[in-house]
Amino acid sequence: MNPSCHDNLLRLCSVPQIGSRRIRTLIARFRTPERVFAASTRELASLPGIDQSLASKIQSGGDSAFAQEQMILMQKAKAEIIAFWDEDYPEMLKRIADPPVLLFLRGQRSVLKKHSLAIVGTRVPSTYGKLMTEKLAREIVDLNLVIVSGLARGIDTVAHKVVVQAGGITIAVLGSGVDRIYPEENKSLAEAISEHGAVISEFPMGAKPEASLFPRRNRIISGLSWGTLVMEAGEKSGALITAEFALEQNREVFAVPGNVNNPKCLGVNRLVQQGAKLVITIDDVIEELAGQLDLFAGRGAVEKQPPTLSGLDKTVYNVLSNSEAKHIDKIAMECKKPTALVLSALLSLELKGIVKQLIGKNFIRC
Repeated sequence: MNPSCHDNLLRLCSVPQIGSRRIRTLIARFRTPERVFAASTRELASLPGIDQSLASKIQSGGDSAFAQEQMILMQKAKAEIIAFWDEDYPEMLKRIADPPVLLFLRGQRSVLKKHSLAIVGTRVPSTYGKLMTEKLAREIVDLNLVIVSGLARGIDTVAHKVVVQAGGITIAVLGSGVDRIYPEENKSLAEAISEHGAVISEFPMGAKPEASLFPRRNRIISGLSWGTLVMEAGEKSGALITAEFALEQNREVFAVPGNVNNPKCLGVNRLVQQGAKLVITIDDVIEELAGQLDLFAGRGAVEKQPPTLSGLDKTVYNVLSNSEAKHIDKIAMECKKPTALVLSALLSLELKGIVKQLIGKNFIRC
């Protein structure tokens, strides 16, 4: 679909009670939103799921003010739209039962076409859960796979951070507009993700992170991915919803077993009991996916992307090392800048996930 159609597609999406399925039906019949609006009530009502009442609402032309506001908000947030009919719309997502008509995106649209694996889990992980997530996420990056998750607190955040630090690619799927990052403490992480990956949502710009939206977004997390890896997850964890979607979408479900006495692991252990692929090492993932994806011969061949920095952040980063930590006083001396300014830059680099602070105000590249 020509990008110039996106404004009219937003208007079509604003028609009350229309839904993505009906929109796909309309575009399949009339080809463009413009032709949909120009169709007669009789033509519209002849299609399945569209009665005279809805046909009249469609003929009203939708909410042009909404469409205009969305375009303004996208421009401010440096976001864009990918429509179901666009060349860059991910093929994996097209295969699910109810793919979104629109994806709002901040970042690199090309990453949506790459092979990916989802990682999901509890918002309050144990030390074991965090360590296993870090280990497996790094190894997944080494397989040249994109990691998809939901930017939530806990396992999602750990997975996204590890990928950013490893110079890999990750996609964050939101239960809000891409200009309403939730939780707020992940705003800097979202910015870092968008440099080489993408932050996406099916919900319009400005949409607040309401509880009812998160289960729906989970079908996109699994829908983008060849498989979903569930880390720690309690009996009522949203991660189990993602796993259910993955099964419905005929995708693989992987589960890392946990302590049987830990309530946070009850859900993931049940998945194993019900037939999910038990994962102890990354080889368990490779064994299951090797027949579907021809990308494991070059394990470890992923090329880390250098961070895009400027100003003092760049200066400070350049004096740091991957192998030897430096004290703040030495860093400030080498940068020829006041210690307070250097500390501020180091905090910025830490938030980007590319610098780590060690004991005694020593710093090292991640």
